[in-house]
Amino acid sequence: MQTPIQYSVVLEPTATGYSVYVPDLPGCVSVGATREEALEMITEAIELHIELLTESGDAIPPSGTLVDQVAVRAA
Repeated sequence: MQTPIQYSVVLEPTATGYSVYVPDLPGCVSVGATREEALEMITEAIELHIELLTESGDAIPPSGTLVDQVAVRAA
């Protein structure tokens, strides 16, 4: 069994839910009405994206994006 790859995803609130994308997999995007749905949908999108890369003989990009938050004072 292969070791799973953990990709960072970015969730952005929208008027109808969430948009989500994977910085390390350009073009791999999804949406969901809730945060949970958006994460489920991007998981499926990542799996399909990797499947298509593998079928076409392309390399699977490594996970390299780090995500963190910083606190700043508002003026």
